[in-house]
Amino acid sequence: MSLTTCTIHVIRRQARCIYVTRELAKAIRLAKTKHVTLKLGTRRTTAPFKILKASGKHMYIPLSLANAIKIPQSGSCMVMSNNGTTIRMGPLIGILTSVRGDSSRPFGSRTELIRAFMGPGSDRSFTFAFSPRSVNWMQETVVGYFPRKDGGWVRRKVPLPDVVYNRLASRKEEKLASMDSFKERFLKRGIPLFNWNFFDKWDVYNLLEGTDVFKHVPESHINPTQAQIKDMLDKHKFIYLKPTGGSLGIGIYRLTYNPKRGYYARFRQAGKNVLLRFNKFEGLMRLLNRQKGRLKLNNYVVQQGIRLIEIDNCPIDFRFHMTKNIKNEWVVAGIGAKKAGRGSVTTHVRTGGQLMTPEQVLRQIFGNRGDQVLDNAKATAIKLAETIEMKHRHMLGELGFDIGIDQSENIWMFEANSKPGRSIFKHPALKGQGKASLNYLFEYCQYLSRFRPRREV
Repeated sequence: MSLTTCTIHVIRRQARCIYVTRELAKAIRLAKTKHVTLKLGTRRTTAPFKILKASGKHMYIPLSLANAIKIPQSGSCMVMSNNGTTIRMGPLIGILTSVRGDSSRPFGSRTELIRAFMGPGSDRSFTFAFSPRSVNWMQETVVGYFPRKDGGWVRRKVPLPDVVYNRLASRKEEKLASMDSFKERFLKRGIPLFNWNFFDKWDVYNLLEGTDVFKHVPESHINPTQAQIKDMLDKHKFIYLKPTGGSLGIGIYRLTYNPKRGYYARFRQAGKNVLLRFNKFEGLMRLLNRQKGRLKLNNYVVQQGIRLIEIDNCPIDFRFHMTKNIKNEWVVAGIGAKKAGRGSVTTHVRTGGQLMTPEQVLRQIFGNRGDQVLDNAKATAIKLAETIEMKHRHMLGELGFDIGIDQSENIWMFEANSKPGRSIFKHPALKGQGKASLNYLFEYCQYLSRFRPRREV
């Protein structure tokens, strides 16, 4: 197998002949034959070809042939040949998402996020975004949005892609039975699709239970009874109640028990942090049961509270952004430290939290040992990712972990997210890690689509 990058030129010529520069023909080891098969995604066509003496790695394809296999546009991409007579172009990468805006912002508020995902492969692939409604299974085509260099978007009909990266944003949409069958249709055609769905908190607990890394997961119970909540408070003195399918810290309660002062509840309401005290447990439960529509214990997980490391009496936790790379290995692509705002139940920036670098935090707390503590946390995060992937039914390529370090240096994993946000990369010192994480994602798409050098196979 040979692999290189070249520039594709779609030309207006009547002759159905493909022209390949000598340098490109040598790079992909084209055989001395009169015809080659050109392939993009699930489409292929065979045509005569000629070698040009021009310099550089270029391929000139008549419009009629380009239309036959639905090449979206002229530009740079990777090309490879396994046998010297077939030229495969790509990778053709599809980002599955929701289309809900106008032509200038087709993905609404997520438009720039989708564009960022496409950045690393802009000169090495054909990357597009599409919605479930835009796939024609009979024709095996999809209408996708391609980014333009001027900042706009253009719609093109292309073959089914080589790989699908799932970034559907709606939990409700993704839980539809029809969505699972939709995604299964890619797999039946041999098209890998990764990040199958959102995790619920209890899903991850079940995946890890009984494994070597389960010691890093706080004690948790789903659908807790009042008796379980009281037992957990008596045992741990503070606990969290978290909605099983929640995100961004919405709907979380921190409950505390002080034998001398009673029970406390912290939560977020109407954009403010709220703290209430109750003399008796029954008063606390009356509060929780009054939160109709917001708190139903049969949709919640109760989780052991952990005494985290602190700065200025404010707890610190960490967001670990994990991705696979071109070798199909998990790597820690980025880490953000989050310092809780005063009175906040979580460390989210939207509720008053502060974003810092892990080096800032750990050196301040542990001094010269900060780097060792961070290395231990990274190794644990990779073990967690590997275990979740091994136990999960579907392919994963990206994970976000909320990880804490307690005052005895034990490492805890509070949450795992299969479609992590990217807010930590807004910190000026983490922008480089943000770019690296996007490049890793592109490399993983290379791995899945088999557009990778022989030494990476």
